[in-house]
Amino acid sequence: MRHTYPSFLFGIFLGFLAAGAFGLFFYLVGIGGKSVLIRKDIARNVSSSSSTTLRGSEVGEASSSVRQTNSLTGILCEHFSRRPFAVMIAEDREARPLSGIGMADLVIEMPVVTGSITRMMAIFVCEDPKEIGSVRSARHDFIPLAQGYDAIFAHWGGSARSLEELGKGVIDNLDALPNKFEAFYRKDGVPAPHDGFTSMARLENAARSLGYRMDSKFEGYNFLSSPPRGILLSGKKISIEYRNPYAVFYEYNAQTNAYLRSRGGAKEIDLLMDRQVEAKNVVIMRAKSRQIGGGYNDVDILGGGEAVVYRNGEEIKGTWVKKESRDALRFFNGAGEEISFVPGKIWIEVVEPATNVNYTL
Repeated sequence: MRHTYPSFLFGIFLGFLAAGAFGLFFYLVGIGGKSVLIRKDIARNVSSSSSTTLRGSEVGEASSSVRQTNSLTGILCEHFSRRPFAVMIAEDREARPLSGIGMADLVIEMPVVTGSITRMMAIFVCEDPKEIGSVRSARHDFIPLAQGYDAIFAHWGGSARSLEELGKGVIDNLDALPNKFEAFYRKDGVPAPHDGFTSMARLENAARSLGYRMDSKFEGYNFLSSPPRGILLSGKKISIEYRNPYAVFYEYNAQTNAYLRSRGGAKEIDLLMDRQVEAKNVVIMRAKSRQIGGGYNDVDILGGGEAVVYRNGEEIKGTWVKKESRDALRFFNGAGEEISFVPGKIWIEVVEPATNVNYTL
């Protein structure tokens, strides 16, 4: 009599094997499905229909290339995580053309005398200009602006109030008067007080030697992830009526999607680059100010007020907000949504309420 037990057992074995394979298939499909959903979700965050990317470190999960973007400009660069250096720059006619100003990632221009003299604070991360200047003195109302970007503040002396604040250790700073580790130098052939200069190499060496933290903690702005739609018209102009010779003029070029800068009736030329300075974004920020004696100004850079953002050849009216010293400036549209910038350099123009700003074709 033939025994059927082995065939029976073999059949059971095959049944279990088939069931196991079938179950494994559904398990893997389930995992694969989840991973696809995760990747799609990341993709939606990075290039959504709203055409904005995530801010700062949040985009790090999406891809290594996004993770290496500069949080100030939204563009790729080698030194994307380097802590910013905020350098006080002269605006005097005698100091022009300036060195390195066109290589700054973000620049804030602001009156240091009510209705009169302006000064710049240029913030550098990505590029390494071999010469920056001329470097001028600190003013107290620039310090919270530098704090908001987690910057190391570089200056040539300063007003009594600014030096008092810096003496409290409110921000890591490099001062040309003690000039520790030779962070600054005087340039031959340039008349004082416009002969003070520095470089990224000098600033970085001095900061490291002083034991300052060198990695940035600024979380970044939002940036558009897709180019503008349609054909944009060149020739749009922004004129900012600071008192001459400090009046500023920008002209939009649709071919490069950039705003070309002029000042005092002449093109703003970077001495190192030997070409006109340009920005991808121009921001007008209105803030009250008052004289506090000794020819110094006091600008209300904490709180909020009216703002206008120019990008992609368009004008977006809204507001600015900076509640605390260590908060970065933020800009919102009329619906209360934070405005996203075009990837690239940003110039912020702080103007008094009575200063005329004209936008024309």
